[in-house]
Amino acid sequence: MAITPLVEMVGIDKSFSGNQVLHNVQFNVNKGEIHALMGENGAGKSTLVKVLTGIHDRDAGEIRVNGEEVQFINPKQAEAKGIVVIHQELNIIPNLTVAQNMFLGKEIKYGRTGILNHKKMKSLTEESLQKLGVINISPDDIAGELSVGKQQMVEIARALATNAELIIMDEPTAALTDREIESLFSVVNDLKERGVSFVYISHRMEEIFQICDRITILRDGEFIGTENIRETSFEKVVKMMVGRELGERYPTKSNQIGNVVLEVENLTSKDGTFKNVSFQVREGEILGVAGLMGAGRTEVMETIFGYRKKESGIIKLDGKTLRNGHPSDLIKAGIGFITEDRKMKGLILGSSISENIALANLKTISQNGVISNKRENELVEELINRLHVRTTGKNQEVKSLSGGNQQKVVIAKWLGIKPKVLILDEPTRGVDIGAKKEIYTIMNELTEIGVAVIMVSSELPEVLGVSDRIMVLHEGKVTAFINRDEADQEKIMFAATGGNR
Repeated sequence: MAITPLVEMVGIDKSFSGNQVLHNVQFNVNKGEIHALMGENGAGKSTLVKVLTGIHDRDAGEIRVNGEEVQFINPKQAEAKGIVVIHQELNIIPNLTVAQNMFLGKEIKYGRTGILNHKKMKSLTEESLQKLGVINISPDDIAGELSVGKQQMVEIARALATNAELIIMDEPTAALTDREIESLFSVVNDLKERGVSFVYISHRMEEIFQICDRITILRDGEFIGTENIRETSFEKVVKMMVGRELGERYPTKSNQIGNVVLEVENLTSKDGTFKNVSFQVREGEILGVAGLMGAGRTEVMETIFGYRKKESGIIKLDGKTLRNGHPSDLIKAGIGFITEDRKMKGLILGSSISENIALANLKTISQNGVISNKRENELVEELINRLHVRTTGKNQEVKSLSGGNQQKVVIAKWLGIKPKVLILDEPTRGVDIGAKKEIYTIMNELTEIGVAVIMVSSELPEVLGVSDRIMVLHEGKVTAFINRDEADQEKIMFAATGGNR
C-alpha cells in the first residue's frame, strides 16, 4: 500500500505578468523526512514555497496535505495546518526583544484580562533557544542588535516553537557558525525522529548530502527530477541543476601579483571589537579573511570603508594615508565594498536594477553634474549581461529578484566604479553553485587587471579554493597569515579558535 505524502504538489503552474515562473512542477514530502529543494537562482524554488503557503495563488495544479486538497489564501492558514516557513530574508522586527519577536501575533496573556504574561513568554523563549543549544542569546536582547547569525537562530527557534509538522527552511545556515550549524542539524534530526518533516533549501551542497534524505531539482521553473541522496552524486545534482557539466568548482587563477595597493597598520576600533589589525593586499591578489562569527571580520572591513569610526591606526592606498572619511570619499579613492547584509546595506529594494547600479556610478554616467541616460543604459546593460542577472529588464524592482540575482546586482554596482580595491563580505551567501562560479570568475578577472580583492567568507572550502593568502581573525586579533599552498581547514580552524603558530 502506497504511503500518503504529508504534502503533495501536482502540476503546479504560476505566471507573473505573462512571465511563466513555474510550469507543471511536481513535489512531495513524506512524514519524517528531510527533503532538499535545489535549483539555480531564479529556478522557482521560492515561488513554489509561496504557492504552497498561500502567499501566491497557483494558476493550475493541486496541493494536498495528508491526502486532503487545500487552497491556502495566506501563511496563517498554512501554519494552522502545520506548515511553517523560515524565509531567507529574516522576518525579525529589529526594535523588539527576542521574546517579543518569538511571540509576535501569538502573545500569551493572563486569562481574559488582556494583560501580557511576559514572564511566561520569556521562559518559553529561553526553553526554545536551549533546545537549539543556544546559550548566548537572552530573551531580553534587542533583536536588531544581534548579529545576522543570532537573528537567524531566533527565527529557527520561533519556527520550532510552533510544533509544526512541516518546517520549510530557506538557506537556514547561511549566516551561522559551524557550531551553530551542528546544533541546528542535531535539533533537525531529533525532530525528524519524532515525525516532523523538513523542506531544506540551500546552495551548500555539502549540507544537502549530510542531512537530507531526498532531493528535488528545479530548472527554469520546471521539475527536473527527484533523487534519493544515497543513490546520487554531487556531479549528477549539479548537471540536473545547470543542464551541463560545471567542471572545477573554483576556476584556476594564473595572474601575477604586483605591488602593495592597500596597507592597514595597527587598526583599532572605537567600540573594542578589534585591536591592532595590520595587513597588506597587493595588485592582483585575493586575500581571504577567515574566522568564527564574532571574530570582527566584518567590523574591520566596515572601518576601512569609513562605515565605522576607528580609535587608532593608519590606512594607506597606493602609499598615501587615507583620512577618516565618509564611505563616499573611499568610493572616490577607488575602494568598493560588497556588504554582508545586502537587504539592509547593499540595495534599495524598492528601486530598479538600473537605479541601484546608477547610484554607485554617478561619476561614470554623468557629465557636469547631469546624468546621461545613454551612458547609464549602456553601463547597466553591460553589467547585467556580464553577471548574467536573470531579469525581465533593467527597470525591474530589485525586491522582486531572487536572492542570488540581488547579490549579482550588488556586485554589478561596484564593478562599475572600476575599483582599485574591492572588499567582498560573504559574496556567495544564498547564491547557487553556478552563480558562485561566475562570481569567482569575476573576482579572477578583476585580479587580472590589477584589482586587489579582499574576500570575507565563513565557508572554508571557498576560502581555500579562491584565496592567494588567508588572514585569520580570532576575537578581534589577527592570529595567522597562511599562504595558499600551505593552507588547509585544520590550520585555519586552529588559528580561528585562538591558536597561534
